Amino acid sequence: MKLLLAEDEVSMSEALTDILTFHNYLVDAVYDGEAALAYARSAHYDGIILDIMMPKKSGLEVLSELRGTGCRTPILLLTAKSEVDDRIQGLDMGADDYLPKPFHMKELLARIRAMLRRREEFTPDILTCGQVSLNTSSYELCAQGKSLVLSRTECRLMELLMLNQGIYLSSDTILEKVWGYDTNAEIGTVWVYISYLRRRLSSLNANVQIQAKRGIGYTLEVVP
Repeated sequence: MKLLLAEDEVSMSEALTDILTFHNYLVDAVYDGEAALAYARSAHYDGIILDIMMPKKSGLEVLSELRGTGCRTPILLLTAKSEVDDRIQGLDMGADDYLPKPFHMKELLARIRAMLRRREEFTPDILTCGQVSLNTSSYELCAQGKSLVLSRTECRLMELLMLNQGIYLSSDTILEKVWGYDTNAEIGTVWVYISYLRRRLSSLNANVQIQAKRGIGYTLEVVP
């Protein structure tokens, strides 16, 4: 699981990163709100941890901008004990949970696990992008009144892209998410399955395309 940690206190950030890494999370640590927003938009994360009080942009501002652009990544807010109004505002703006400082590391780990479980539990069976829908239970891809059934791997890849619309996912990230961390599959396998899905979308006359940026990755976008 890959997490984005936005905490402006360097010593706190380093301690949290060490603990999370020890518990097998991959962590990108940033120290201000602008960096948090940039990282969240440019890579795929399973969860985001935001300190509310940060320079350049507050955690609430980052939360608002991410939710405003459709980002559904689970977000945990770190708050000062006195920031009751900020906690309420954060939950109303789409945060999944909050944790007041100071906190015990065991509680942080428990809240992260719960947050990530909730995302898995509440992922809908039917995902949509533009005129395209994907039934993740039946593997059926539909558009323009047509439908076809994807293979299991194609469906998992399409689901990943639809859950991260507009976000470029690297080949490494896709390989880990679709094939697993311990896979023997090579990076070229990602390209092969991307080409499969492109042909599938084309055969449905779908108004979405899988876009690519060299050295960055792939994303799903609605086209005119």
